Amino acid sequence: RAWRGWGLIASVTAVVLTPDGRHVVSSSDDGRLKVWEAGSGREVRTLEGHSYPVDAVALTPDGRHAVSASNDHTLKVWEVADGREVRTLKGHSTGVRAVALTPDGRYVVSGASVGTLKVWELGSGLELRTLEGPPQQVMSLAVTPDGRYAVSGLHDGTLNVWEVVSWRMVRTLKVHSDRVYALTLTGDGSFEVSGSYDQ
Repeated sequence: RAWRGWGLIASVTAVVLTPDGRHVVSSSDDGRLKVWEAGSGREVRTLEGHSYPVDAVALTPDGRHAVSASNDHTLKVWEVADGREVRTLKGHSTGVRAVALTPDGRYVVSGASVGTLKVWELGSGLELRTLEGPPQQVMSLAVTPDGRYAVSGLHDGTLNVWEVVSWRMVRTLKVHSDRVYALTLTGDGSFEVSGSYDQ
């Protein structure tokens, strides 16, 4: 790993595009996030506050806030326009590997190294519930566009489908033979696309 202070170049771990297409937010394993101008590629600002690598970043539907997930066991909420840290979400006992937001921007879903998912209220930062899944690292997360389901990708290649209203696991799909690093859903929410270390 390329840790800050080692004098090495950091790896980019995630990128997201703002809804208006004007900016890109990236996270890296030096614990920083960066905001870039999409058209020119110019770096706009650096967001600093995590003490360990940041593995994932998600944006609110309006693009105003970024939520970062870090190995320092926390999530942070940032104001994209000025880089201000709004709040820190604490509650995970291990590194946070994945993060997603519901389509209305009200709730944050995070996944940790021990298979635990947590649901947070974005506006207040309150932890609303803990979801105990299989004891596998949660590597990726996605929420359907209608907000009805969340999908978690695990270290063992499994996908778990959660019903958002009840936060009950409703389906398990064993589709890969190794960790699921990336997940996305089609616009109508009827298909999911997963990327795995199994190639």
